Amino acid sequence: MSNNNVSTPKFPVMANSLHAELKRRVNLYLEDHAIKATGNFKLFSKAIILMSLFVITYVHLIFFTPPVFYAILECILFGGLIAAIGFNVMHDGSHGSFSKYAWLNKLASSSISVLGASRFMWAMKHVTLHHTFTNIDGVDDDIEVGALMRMAPTQKHYLLHRFQHIYFWVLYMLLYIFWIFFADYKKYFSKKIGSVAISDMSFAEHFEFWAVKVYHAFIFVVLPIYMLGWVSWLVGFLVVGCFAGFVLSIVFQLAHTVTETEFPIAVQPDNKMPDEFAVHQIQTTANFATKSKLVSWLVGGLNFQIEHHLFPKISHVHYPAISKIVKQTCADFKLKYIEYPTVISAIKAHVQYLKLMSKPSFQ
Repeated sequence: MSNNNVSTPKFPVMANSLHAELKRRVNLYLEDHAIKATGNFKLFSKAIILMSLFVITYVHLIFFTPPVFYAILECILFGGLIAAIGFNVMHDGSHGSFSKYAWLNKLASSSISVLGASRFMWAMKHVTLHHTFTNIDGVDDDIEVGALMRMAPTQKHYLLHRFQHIYFWVLYMLLYIFWIFFADYKKYFSKKIGSVAISDMSFAEHFEFWAVKVYHAFIFVVLPIYMLGWVSWLVGFLVVGCFAGFVLSIVFQLAHTVTETEFPIAVQPDNKMPDEFAVHQIQTTANFATKSKLVSWLVGGLNFQIEHHLFPKISHVHYPAISKIVKQTCADFKLKYIEYPTVISAIKAHVQYLKLMSKPSFQ
């Protein structure tokens, strides 16, 4: 069961380190091909395309509103753009892999503000906790859904969980709305992410938090209601929010909560994980649809989740190439490299995992 006072566990230091060998091989590849680890023209042009489409779609919906059928389609597109900007621009920026320039990484990571979310809270939740303590119950906030879903074998089982593989679609659709209007505020006022206390926020970070929330309320709520009316806004906002929420949720869940990924427990009393950091990441992470260039383009390389967790400082545009190195290294170290050939097969594995978690006997 999750513990409200869980302390962050430690990873053992190994003599024959997989992480060191992976970094050696990948760095050698980058040097031999004279490749910078950060983003390139393809990434920058994609960022410009996505941000431009975001602004154009918003302006067209609010000020040049098309007939209902086409407006709904545009709302779906707008929700997809919210997710795509998060995957392709904000995500690389938050890891410092968007550009070699720190100011450009900060600008890219700040695109999360355009979507209405707190950059500070995301950095703590995702960059610090999720990437370090992947699939560790009580520390990784990505698998903490509360009583509504059971995402790890160590979490308490409730009667409602028997049906989670049926109703999870609805919960995933509500993620974006829940994130913007509740989760950020809960973290802000409780000063905790799950069981882990967040670092103190500076005056500038407090100001940014509230400035983003005021901006979002005006751009996504007040102005649309003024221009379109209450009912039209509500329908459009729900379509946008639910589509964005589902896409954001399913992409991240396919990477960690599938039948083959593990949920390791720290060995007590030393509170130390059984495997070194790199082994832990490989055992708790899965790839999907890596042969699809379209999927890779849309989700910002997050279908190469193993490579991302091992090398978050390397931009996703390089993941297809380094995945071959990672796969071979896993074979050399006799580690299973978890990969699903298509999005559909990964979704099936996720649903099957939720079914396993729906049974109280599964521990």
